[in-house]
Amino acid sequence: MLNHTVESIMTRQVATVTPDQSVQEAAQLMNEHNVGAIPVVENGKVKGMITDRDITLRTTAQGLTPSTPVSQVMTSDVVTGTPNMSVDEAAKVMAKNQIRRLPIVQNNELCGIVALGDIATNQAYDEAAEQALSEISEPSYH
Repeated sequence: MLNHTVESIMTRQVATVTPDQSVQEAAQLMNEHNVGAIPVVENGKVKGMITDRDITLRTTAQGLTPSTPVSQVMTSDVVTGTPNMSVDEAAKVMAKNQIRRLPIVQNNELCGIVALGDIATNQAYDEAAEQALSEISEPSYH
C-alpha cells in the first residue's frame, strides 16, 4: 500500500536563501537547481518564499538592482505543511491558498518541500493535483 503522507513524496534537499542574500543569488540558485521558487530560511526557520515571478515583478519591473536583498521582494506570509499530513490534505491547502509549492516544516524547521508536480507525477494523487491546479489557475479577486 502507498504511504499517503507528504513525507513520502517531498523533496528533502531544498535549496534555500537567507533574507540578506541578493535576488541575483536567489536567481542563480533557481537556475542551478531548475526551480522557480526558493524558501527563505533564517536559523532553520522559514521566513518567506521567493519566486522567479517575485524577482521579475518586484525587482526588475520596479527598477531595483540585482543586489536587492531577498527580504525586500519575498512573500513573507508563507503557508507551510507538515511531513505527516496526507498528500490529499497538502493538495487542498495548496488549492485553497493558490500556491504551487508547499514548504514542509517539522519542529519549526524546514525539512522539505512539496511541489504540485510531485503530487501530479504520483498516479495515486493525480486527481488531487488536478483539482488543486484547477483552483490555483482560477483568477483570484481579493
